[in-house]
Amino acid sequence: MLPEVATWFRRRTSAAADWPPERLLDAKLAGGDGTAVSVVLPARDEEATVGAIVSAVRADLMERCPLVDEIVVIDSRSRDRTADVAAAAGATVVAQDDVLPGLGRMSGKGEALWKSLAATSGDLIVFVDADLREFTSAYVTGLLGPLLADPSVGYVKGCYDRPLLTGDRPAEGGGGRVTELVARPLLNLHWPRLAGIVQPLGGEYAGRRALLERLPFVTGYGVELGLLLDVLHDAGLDAIAQVDLGRRVHAHQSTEALGAMSGQIMLTAWSRLERHGRMVPLGAPATALTQFRRAGSGHTARTGDIAVGERPPMIEVPSYAAARAPSGRR
Repeated sequence: MLPEVATWFRRRTSAAADWPPERLLDAKLAGGDGTAVSVVLPARDEEATVGAIVSAVRADLMERCPLVDEIVVIDSRSRDRTADVAAAAGATVVAQDDVLPGLGRMSGKGEALWKSLAATSGDLIVFVDADLREFTSAYVTGLLGPLLADPSVGYVKGCYDRPLLTGDRPAEGGGGRVTELVARPLLNLHWPRLAGIVQPLGGEYAGRRALLERLPFVTGYGVELGLLLDVLHDAGLDAIAQVDLGRRVHAHQSTEALGAMSGQIMLTAWSRLERHGRMVPLGAPATALTQFRRAGSGHTARTGDIAVGERPPMIEVPSYAAARAPSGRR
């Protein structure tokens, strides 16, 4: 790592245990009327896990220690009972397509995250994936810690060990295949100041609304990488912190699905290289991805489009900006 990055790593990396809820509540209330905190779960067909996550946050961080002000599940067109389970556990459930309907429908995790800015009221927003197993509320307190303790921190990434679940025995350290094979090489090649980020694609992170609403959101799988690169460009490395959350267990996707994910991540990186003046554009990259499956004694080709849409900074949406103006602030 660059010396600058090594220094950042020592200064800006902490552990979830460093941020007990009571300490964070004191910091939250220190400003008089406090700082509102929203926890957001983007969810699609996660009825098996979303309820336990919502219940843990509500019990630990709303009832036992009133640190979190709202838990919002953005239901991304679930076909199962995700919305009912989340509501029963105590979350406010918002259908993705009901938010800013005049702007049309787009698909992908990033779309749900972007729309959550318009569906929440917190000054600090914590994003947590809805498919986590073995979840504890320390994920939320860990991510909030640097934001409440240091006003110069604007964005916090979670890091963790990621076992790969294969059958009955997890392969410790085997998860995060796209991170190790795609995202980390890209960052080290083109953004070496981000080489100290342990989990650049991790779905657990938090930020200040004032920063997040200035950033565009890629609607697909490139959203985490896009946000990280845009925070670096907008606010600088020292505005980023990371917190060790321990261990992250969740369902894994097929290698074929990871191929499409990797393509979207590379397209996101390409767009930022061009947008931030890091390369001379020679034409838009192709967005067709051909993959192969065995069929009988040969292989069949399957071609899909991995193009990613993008939403503008939320603060540029007139209806959102009007609602957030001082006279209309929720």
